[in-house]
Amino acid sequence: MQARLLLEDGTLFIGKSFGAEGELTGEVVFNTGVTGYQEVVSDPSYYGQIVTMTYPLIGNYGISRDDFESLVPSIHGLVVRRYEPIPSNWRAQYSLGDLLKEHGIPGISDIDTRMLTRKIRQKGTMKGIITTSAKSVEELQAMMAAVSVEELHNQVASTSTSFLYHNPGVNERIVLVDFGAKNGILRQLNQRGCDVVIVPHDTTAEEIRRLNPDGIQLSNGPGDPKDVPHAVQMISELLGEYPIFGICLGHQLLSLACGADTEKLKFGHRGGNHPVKELATGRCYITSQNHGYAVTEASIAGTELEITHINNNDKTIEGVRHKKYPAFSVQYHPEASPGPQDNNYLFDQFLEMIREHKQQNPKRSRQAEIMAAAKGEL
Repeated sequence: MQARLLLEDGTLFIGKSFGAEGELTGEVVFNTGVTGYQEVVSDPSYYGQIVTMTYPLIGNYGISRDDFESLVPSIHGLVVRRYEPIPSNWRAQYSLGDLLKEHGIPGISDIDTRMLTRKIRQKGTMKGIITTSAKSVEELQAMMAAVSVEELHNQVASTSTSFLYHNPGVNERIVLVDFGAKNGILRQLNQRGCDVVIVPHDTTAEEIRRLNPDGIQLSNGPGDPKDVPHAVQMISELLGEYPIFGICLGHQLLSLACGADTEKLKFGHRGGNHPVKELATGRCYITSQNHGYAVTEASIAGTELEITHINNNDKTIEGVRHKKYPAFSVQYHPEASPGPQDNNYLFDQFLEMIREHKQQNPKRSRQAEIMAAAKGEL
């Protein structure tokens, strides 16, 4: 079946369909990863986006139940040069095309993805629509025009959990604020025995206090960080009270809460091969990234933040740390294993920060509070 991809600048690509029939509109972006298409498709940070894979062969190792970053794919379309419908991998349970069909996501193959990527690099990300219908170009342009950029970028509420839930552990209690969290973050905390409570994006500071956490993890998520001002307010209220570790969108939200600013990048950083320099050691890490916004360097000067990591390609900020309070964040995904384990140390740093904070700020244990209340001391 034929499929078409129409960009808002009028460029039309004609290829083959390998996903669901119909049409979806989204922001057209590109990902430079050689592998990891299943993680890309299921990453909530791609909500509302049509993703172009720059590596030419996609689908060859199929889909496995163990590699999902969320149970429901979030993308609005997938663009590839060559799609392999028959995977060759002992772990494969079904094909990528079957996954897209199951969730109503269109895919298009057999187009010039190099040309498309160059266009995005030159002009920046733009809206597009994938269709398998016979609608005219004029009809498709009208459909794209009816979807606002604001609608495409206000996505956190659609990817966050709508209710609190508990993932028990025996060590430190971590409140994971879900802005569209990847499973990998929870997996890293679980491996360290953390007692994790996952809460919705609009959870208030007071509601988090009632959970009596040892630390707060700010997750990744889609869209513009300025679309979730309630999260910025929550973080600013808890800053200094609890150790905080932000990842991706969580990094941007922590920076906004500290008085810094963010801006939209021309075409973003998406892929598993982005070099990041840690300023304290001079070491370069290969990182996995997926974001369209970044913290501006000029805005850091008037804050209590210090820059800890920079991108070796374009020198954008990749990490910050608060000078006074136990809080730090990174723009990239340490849980995504591009190294494959090089960046996991950040979770260990977070737990070490929590332990130091508890030593410097001893609290009554929950049992001690109960006994004190019974004696009338509270």
